[in-house]
Amino acid sequence: MRTLITGASSGLGEGMAREFAARGHELALVARRTERLEALAAELRARPGSAQVVTAQLDVTDDAAVARVFPEVAGELGGLDRVIVNAGIGEGRTVGSGQPDANLRTARTNFVAAIAQAEAAMELFRAQGSGHLVLVTSVAADRGLRGAQTVYAAAKAGLSTFAEGLRSDVHGTGIVVTELAPGYIRTDLNEGMTMPFGVDAATGVRAMVEAIERRPAHAYAPRWPWSLLGPALRIMPMPLVRALT
Repeated sequence: MRTLITGASSGLGEGMAREFAARGHELALVARRTERLEALAAELRARPGSAQVVTAQLDVTDDAAVARVFPEVAGELGGLDRVIVNAGIGEGRTVGSGQPDANLRTARTNFVAAIAQAEAAMELFRAQGSGHLVLVTSVAADRGLRGAQTVYAAAKAGLSTFAEGLRSDVHGTGIVVTELAPGYIRTDLNEGMTMPFGVDAATGVRAMVEAIERRPAHAYAPRWPWSLLGPALRIMPMPLVRALT
């Protein structure tokens, strides 16, 4: 299996790279920070019996770079079987608090840039007639959230709808589209945040990878308790949503 992961230099992307490498996947790892990316690649290549690992610097908000880098790394691996659109940020601020740049960066990175990545992946998949596109959203996509999470949740909700549309578009073909909605997973990027039902990175990443391998239309990770809480969030009265989030 040849798998491309964006945002692979840290957090969940880094964790998934390690987990997939342990499962024998050939990997294309891309991220902005090449120093961390190369250190990770060197670690994975040093494992006994490791599969091929290629890397490339990529800012996913650079549409032209995305369109160039995806086919380049696909060429190095001899093709791609799976693309995981994972790169994202959580820099949101309360809307109207005088910090619009943070919200605009969040929207552009988590939604607009994800579309560019999907475009590049789907072009490759349509040409070869098969492939697995994974769009990483969040349980935050299930409801509108307050404060610093407002734009983040909206961007993930947009990506969720985008995933559903793509799934409908490729129905009956060899292309599979998965929406992966992680719950609260503790990483060095969100240290200090309040995280109800949060799990450690190793547990969360393992649940994400196991879900991806099943190739479902939609999956929460970890499955418990989010397979129950996620749908419940959609019908909860807003006062309860505010209390929980």
